[in-house]
Amino acid sequence: MTRHKQALSLGWALLGAATIFSTAAHSADQLDRIKASKTITIATEARYAPFESVENGRIVGYDVDLMNYILEKKLPGVKVKQLDLPFQGILPGLDAQKFDFVVTAVTVNKQRVEHFAFTVPIAESTVALLKRDGDDSLNSLDDLNGKVVGSQAGSGQLQVLQAFDQKLRASGKPGIKEIKQYVSFDEAYADLANKRLDGVAQSLANLGPLIKARPGIFTTLKPMLGPTTYFGWVGRKGDDSAQLVKLFSDGISEANHDGTMKALQQKWFGFVMDVPADQMPAPAL
Repeated sequence: MTRHKQALSLGWALLGAATIFSTAAHSADQLDRIKASKTITIATEARYAPFESVENGRIVGYDVDLMNYILEKKLPGVKVKQLDLPFQGILPGLDAQKFDFVVTAVTVNKQRVEHFAFTVPIAESTVALLKRDGDDSLNSLDDLNGKVVGSQAGSGQLQVLQAFDQKLRASGKPGIKEIKQYVSFDEAYADLANKRLDGVAQSLANLGPLIKARPGIFTTLKPMLGPTTYFGWVGRKGDDSAQLVKLFSDGISEANHDGTMKALQQKWFGFVMDVPADQMPAPAL
């Protein structure tokens, strides 16, 4: 074989190898990249006890324990870099690819489902109305007419509260006097305790531990503000993120089936929730 032919053959071989390498690199999805780097970056809002909060400089809570259970089984050896961010920046940050996945309690609604990929449910997020214990001016949902009620900006709970207000007004009633929006629910609880609010719209799952921790200060109305809703974790939509979303969703489902989820709920909430194990129900709102 002449040098020219040898060079040509070598060139074709190198081109073929480069093509194979390029195709393999191109086909590597988000989960492959996480495994290769041995690091996953998780976004959390750590001011949402008992799902997550900060204790002694560490993020702890129901979501953290459930995440660790899944990652120890599904991604052993992968280091977790967990970010504590305001809730209002979490979904936009996921969209902008600033981190890999959202492990915090995110209420599933129609708008979010259209844009993001949710796991199966981690807990129920049905919204209740928190009020001051002994406040006799609030005994039914109709009593919210003319009241000042707060919730977290950008949250599913705020959406439920706004929908309820629209329902009141559509029926010819005055509606809620003012809906105040807060960066965190802790600020809303403080304003409620100090009589700057009449109520706070929040997930019932969060309110049970709050009322237990602060006896004689808060209670809830028995009727719920909205329909049954669920919390899930969130990834980006599309083929690149599909396997990562499935990994977390499968892990949550396994935890639901094997009793781990209920044990963690009992630990962090003091009660258990019966949530669907194998699919996220279509959101009502």
